[in-house]
Amino acid sequence: MNETTDAAAPDRAEADQEPPGGRRRLGRRALLIGGVAAGLAGIGYAARDELERLWWRLPGVDQPREKGAVDYPGALWVPASQLNWRRADRPYDYTVDRVVIHVVQGNFYDALEAFRDPSHGAAAHYVVRRDGRIAQTVRELDVAFHAGNRPYNERSVGIEHEGYVDRASSFTDAMYQASARLTARICRRYGFPADREHIVSHSEVPGTDHTDPGLHWDWARYLRLVRAALPDR
Repeated sequence: MNETTDAAAPDRAEADQEPPGGRRRLGRRALLIGGVAAGLAGIGYAARDELERLWWRLPGVDQPREKGAVDYPGALWVPASQLNWRRADRPYDYTVDRVVIHVVQGNFYDALEAFRDPSHGAAAHYVVRRDGRIAQTVRELDVAFHAGNRPYNERSVGIEHEGYVDRASSFTDAMYQASARLTARICRRYGFPADREHIVSHSEVPGTDHTDPGLHWDWARYLRLVRAALPDR
């Protein structure tokens, strides 16, 4: 699977640890907001917004999580190894403003197996099958190691697609339509445009040596489908 999402060593090395008991320590917010925000009152909303993001990055501060729950209705939950992603509270601690499109260089099950493997070092949030079936392997709250670039991992949702970059037949109607509906929902959830600045290929991520989704991925068609799905998502 040469094009499968790659490991991001700095991310993996600094993977968050589960706080004891998994509980939010709300006292930290009182200390941070109450003790520091007063001094930033004259700076404006931007500084207060950054202060809020810093609070969300403190240990033990997190959003409620339901075991097995998915972010996209109808997706199959197949959790990736905890070594292939980092716990976060996006978009509270990191702004989400990108979707990164990947191709597995293999089949749907190859991707799921790789993402469950703790030695693989990478996982995308979603995997899309040829027939349009979608699996979610990492919550959108969390930082998946899929782009090979830490800032991009923190700001993006990664979508893996079954197939091969050199085979146009890999990309079926059902796959395009299902993936486009998923991407449209992500764009609406986080409030960013459905355009090529915000929906990017793995090959466009700074520092990557990957080529996916490749020349056979029909970007014009895909963006039309994403935009058509926006009103319904």
